[in-house]
Amino acid sequence: MRRAPLPNLIFASRWLQLPLYLGLILAQAVYVFHFWVELVHLIEAAFGNQAALAKLVTSIGYKPAAATAITGLNETIIMLVVLALIDVVMISNLLIMVIVGGYETFVSRMNLQGHPDQPEWLSHVNASVLKVKLATAIIGISSIHLLKTFINAENYSEKVLLWQTLIHVVFLLSAMAIAYTDRLLHLPKKEH
Repeated sequence: MRRAPLPNLIFASRWLQLPLYLGLILAQAVYVFHFWVELVHLIEAAFGNQAALAKLVTSIGYKPAAATAITGLNETIIMLVVLALIDVVMISNLLIMVIVGGYETFVSRMNLQGHPDQPEWLSHVNASVLKVKLATAIIGISSIHLLKTFINAENYSEKVLLWQTLIHVVFLLSAMAIAYTDRLLHLPKKEH
């Protein structure tokens, strides 16, 4: 069966998203590079490299209590760096969900059935599932940011602490609303 040119053009326009997904793959490569740079600085600082320690302290925004010099890694610095690394991993996971799930949902099938590395969630992905998964990933990322802020709370104003907490709560409520709406849309219809 032959379709008219306009529906063919409209259907083919989904391929315009391909450069966007390729761009996200490049963004993920930048995140991988950033992760390794921070990890190398952490390892170097653990072995006493003061330049690496200074880079870590700057990157995490840590400021010690007044009149206290940073002479080496302490538990707070390690915790903040590890949380920053976890944050990069979680954002990378979010990127994978968007790239793989979005491509599979909106552009073209990947035909991964039976592939040993096929993600479990991909077998039942659709726009609704993707929205809920993205919302929960964003909550996880927000939780890590909030935890980093609270660990380093003395370097933030009360206003920043309050706003970050409020924004996190809004993310939570939004995710719950998305999940609830999705559930309502997929309730089995009652027979009359």
